Amino acid sequence: MFTGLVAEMGEVLSLKKRDNGARLFLDAKSLAPSARLGDSISVNGACLTVVEIKGGTLVFDLSGETLRSTNLGRLTTGAGVNLEPSLRLDSRLGGHFVTGHIDGVGTIRTKARTGDAYKIVIAADDGLTGFLVEKGSVAVDGISLTVVDVLKDGFSVVIIPHTASLTTIGFKGPGETVNIEVDILGKYVAKFLQKGKDSRFMQTLSGEGFL
Repeated sequence: MFTGLVAEMGEVLSLKKRDNGARLFLDAKSLAPSARLGDSISVNGACLTVVEIKGGTLVFDLSGETLRSTNLGRLTTGAGVNLEPSLRLDSRLGGHFVTGHIDGVGTIRTKARTGDAYKIVIAADDGLTGFLVEKGSVAVDGISLTVVDVLKDGFSVVIIPHTASLTTIGFKGPGETVNIEVDILGKYVAKFLQKGKDSRFMQTLSGEGFL
């Protein structure tokens, strides 16, 4: 479990493809000293397990499913990645609950400066936007952000200068991909409503005008 508050922007040293996966080597000087084998770390929003530590380098194994469902397989040497260690029980929850399980990959459509901030429109299919609400939470490349507009084929967010300077979203532009995780609470509510739409309880709510 994570919060979407990026602790460090690491750098890709190499991504070595294998038969049905890959091994990812990251320069993570801030997190590596306190990391332990088996730790869960969010890399661009995807929960990965530390399999090796070499000084300031963290090593992760990526499954074929991770390569298919995230943008991690497109990483190149020198690319930046957002890193966050897993949430401790005594940690402050500054963002929102992020599981590290990517729901889909979106594409930055536009990025425009508005004052000191940036407004970014991200293209995503309705399988993702159906779970988003205005002023709700969404994780983009592991960053906890607030949804500004929900569009038919995407959504928008505003990035403040602090976030832009400390995360990858600050230098990504139109055409580049981002990992998206919708708010887990929205997914549970949607499943409950879908599963129970014919129940007596739901019919009562509908009859009373709540749905």
